[in-house]
Amino acid sequence: MNGAVLLQMLLLLLLAARAQQQQQVTQARTDPKEVAALDAILGRWGKTTSPLWKMADEPCYGVAVDDSTDLDGNPKNNPGIKCDCSYINGTVCHITQLKVFALNVVGKIPEELQDLTYLTYLNLDQNYLTGYLPTFIGNMTYLRELYVAFNALSGVLPRELWNLKNLISLSLSMTKFVGVLPDEIQYLTELERLYIDSCGLSGDLPLTLSKLKNLRALRASDNDFTGKIPDYIGNLSNLEVLKLQGNKIEGPIPASLSKLVKLNSSLWIGDLTGEVSSLDFVSNMTSLNALTLRNCNISDKLTSVDFSNFKNLTDLDLSFNSITGMVPPTIMNLPMLVFLFLGSNNLNGSLPNTTISPSLTTIDLSYNMLSGRFPAWVSTKNLNVNLVWNNFMIDSSNSSILPSGLECLQQDTPCFLGQPEYSSFAVDCGGSRSVKSDDKFIYESDGANLQGASYYVTRPVRWGVSNTGKFYMGEPNRSYIIYTSNQFNKTLDSELFQTARTSPSSLRYYGIGLKNGKYIVALKFAEIFPDGQIWQSMGRRIFDIYIQGERKEQDFDIKKYANEKSNTPVERQYFTDVTNNFMEIHLFWAGKGTCCIPTLGFYGPSISALSVSFSGDPGLNINNTTNGENTSSGRRGLVVGVVVSAVIVGLLAVTGTFVWTQKRKRLEVEMEELLSIVGTPNVFSYGEIKSATDNFSTQNILGRGGYGLVYKGKLLDGRMVAVKQLSATSHQGKREFMTEIATISAVQHRNLVKLHGCCIESDAPLLVYEYMENGSLDRAILGKASLKLDWRTRFEICVGIARGLAYLHEESSTRIVHRDIKTSNVLLDANLNPKISDFGLARHYNDSMTHVSTGVAGTLGYLAPEYAMMGHLTEKADVFAFGIVAMEIIAGRPNFDDSVEDDKKYLLGWAWCLHENKQPLEILDPKLTEFNQEEVMRVINVILLCTMGLPHQRPPMSKVVSILTEDIETVEVEANARPSYIPQSQIRSENDGFIAGYFSGSSIQQSSGTQGSMPSSSSSKPKFHRDTSPLALSPCSSCEID
Repeated sequence: MNGAVLLQMLLLLLLAARAQQQQQVTQARTDPKEVAALDAILGRWGKTTSPLWKMADEPCYGVAVDDSTDLDGNPKNNPGIKCDCSYINGTVCHITQLKVFALNVVGKIPEELQDLTYLTYLNLDQNYLTGYLPTFIGNMTYLRELYVAFNALSGVLPRELWNLKNLISLSLSMTKFVGVLPDEIQYLTELERLYIDSCGLSGDLPLTLSKLKNLRALRASDNDFTGKIPDYIGNLSNLEVLKLQGNKIEGPIPASLSKLVKLNSSLWIGDLTGEVSSLDFVSNMTSLNALTLRNCNISDKLTSVDFSNFKNLTDLDLSFNSITGMVPPTIMNLPMLVFLFLGSNNLNGSLPNTTISPSLTTIDLSYNMLSGRFPAWVSTKNLNVNLVWNNFMIDSSNSSILPSGLECLQQDTPCFLGQPEYSSFAVDCGGSRSVKSDDKFIYESDGANLQGASYYVTRPVRWGVSNTGKFYMGEPNRSYIIYTSNQFNKTLDSELFQTARTSPSSLRYYGIGLKNGKYIVALKFAEIFPDGQIWQSMGRRIFDIYIQGERKEQDFDIKKYANEKSNTPVERQYFTDVTNNFMEIHLFWAGKGTCCIPTLGFYGPSISALSVSFSGDPGLNINNTTNGENTSSGRRGLVVGVVVSAVIVGLLAVTGTFVWTQKRKRLEVEMEELLSIVGTPNVFSYGEIKSATDNFSTQNILGRGGYGLVYKGKLLDGRMVAVKQLSATSHQGKREFMTEIATISAVQHRNLVKLHGCCIESDAPLLVYEYMENGSLDRAILGKASLKLDWRTRFEICVGIARGLAYLHEESSTRIVHRDIKTSNVLLDANLNPKISDFGLARHYNDSMTHVSTGVAGTLGYLAPEYAMMGHLTEKADVFAFGIVAMEIIAGRPNFDDSVEDDKKYLLGWAWCLHENKQPLEILDPKLTEFNQEEVMRVINVILLCTMGLPHQRPPMSKVVSILTEDIETVEVEANARPSYIPQSQIRSENDGFIAGYFSGSSIQQSSGTQGSMPSSSSSKPKFHRDTSPLALSPCSSCEID
């Protein structure tokens, strides 16, 4: 039998099988409950069926039952379904796949969806679904693929989601969820693809993620994940794609990642803080197509990796690190390499004089310390090369090899140094012609076709621009300029905003030949995301702004400043200094923001226009003139009167001008001081704050902070905030304000209250914090309308406070003692996550300055003995206060309570008595009917350790965290370890008011020899029968020790 006959027989068999299948399908009927559910779902969303299938009474027919077609294979099949008609001997069909993709559906996920219990595939991507991800999703246990990305879904991920143990693909990207990635993710053991980028999650990556051994793709960029990159990532040995950037994660990159030898697509890690990393771990990842380790604090040499083995590598980005040494020729010769980004490192020496791979189109080596002459490959046709800010020798022999003006963009530029020619310039970024604007500037055109490694300098030399980076999604040769014909709101200069220059990584503008002095830099932005309830409106373009190397804005979001409106101009102004006739304005993408809205590759900095103007104080120019003699006495009198009047008016004018000028100068000085702070927050106008708080309405008062009242407010962009109004109006008050600004701006942690910005226009400076929905911890636990906090929540609150303090003491760039840790200075967000607040009493310190001579600041009842009595301040004072706070949390009552029995009034003393009597659990809040006894005992042991009498006996907060989280074993406290400041018998004080006041939690601010100091004369001391310490506590009478 020849081949042709065999082929014919095979075709006949296939046709017969297909005919039999169609006959079975014709006989089968869809489950009526599913038909009704599908009809209701599409009806609620206002959608009809696709042209390829109709609802009618029987949706499971035609393409819905054709196994030869894929649901995603035909874009016309949308909405689309797939059915399985093999149930009950081929008589019943169940809907197994549902796609409603990119149809801009608005509304919640309907309850009827839960009736499609046989779904294995659900694709709702790219709509405008709102509300929570419903809990019933956990009942759809047949699901294998779940896609709800690019929606406005919000809230905490439901626990029921982790019941979907058959999932192989889960996509939650580009959403508005909050909370953490929970431990329960460990139950998704079949998972192969996990997409959680830009979905709002925070906290540490859970240890249980290590159990997902089948994971092939993990994308977790642009969230608020914290902690270190877990070692266990290296054990996810099937990973082919790993993207982890734009978070708050710390280095180093663990060496265990070297085991990810199956990575064959992309490894993308970026924006790490903390310890330095090396490059060694990538040596075995030779199958990679794209390797991006951008802004990772890598300190190494390129020669530590043999890049000659990376035969498939097309993209290599190691920019914004601290890589040293020379550029090895092996990198330049990689056969598939197209894009090479090594900018902003410490590379030195000369460029390799070798042939380069013909595939290379883009090479960025800017901002290094390279020197020497240019090799021949620099002038390769169609090659984009950026060599800005190095130390190359550029003269008449080689100046024509690259675009002109490079000599003016080197580290030791000779251009105009000491011979300035300009005091201003303005640029219409991306514009093709000059524009005269309403602010009287003439904005010069900026239409140069910059690519991934390009620069441009005007002729004559006046300003320049440099761009680096590749858009890693979207069109390969897309323009770096945005064009629109839209008209923009609230401006007479729409033309300025109809173009914008963008960059996927780093965009710098330069002023060259500027006069030295003070300048005002005005940057103009506008976003062109579409508005409305469509998924394309949810894009977030976020970047940082640096002026002269100082970060002025972190996570700058154009749409937030435009009240979430597109086509609305935003202008930001900054003060800066020019000292070497040169200015740099740097817009830097730090991995934040969505990557693909409204189109792929839509991210990174964007700017519409900028202007730079000299800011010198105009001098007062009074022109005095003398009149000729007059013989008429009347005329003489008139002249005298006029002169006297003129002098008086002139004096008043001069006085008024002087006062105004002094006030203006003072405001400028304060603004400069504020803007000089690293990590400067947003600066709000007084009008914005006044409007947000409804003119500081008494109805919006939240309470009183360390320096003044705190108001609830709502900004124009919809954000709820807490506005702290300082009561001090003196210069000392302003200094305190600046100190607080510097302190808060220098530290950022998930367990510290975030500062949104400030205002110094009014006499009472203002701080604008994030709003904490659940108020202070003392109200949550001790208030009349206290929250019903279960044990798990209380335990997590203890851990969160400990983490925040550990960060202040040991992890932040500036070590900080808070000095006033108490329950009212711990706030709870919507998810009951604790955040430490009120840095008004915080002070910087170093190891050599531990004695406070200026006085004691804090709250009685939380003060460590050595601090209260001797002013001796270390971080162990905060450790002591944490012990008191943790004790109040688990006991559900304050440290001092005059309403209970005498032996229980002083909570800490009672706790030690219970410990000695081996009855520690008696201190637990009676309202806690369910709790984890092991966790309770860990907290109690921590409380006892933290309240030891001597500072060196108390553990550091990092150790406290480790004990609470079981990273190390609990340290058992001996029964006889009671601190000496706690007496062994009942206190009988003749001045009970003082002791009650001490433990009532009232704030103090004491200075030696001033009113409010602790009594020093013997006659004024409280009298005790046994212990004369003003910190003495009452033990429980049931455990007195002889």
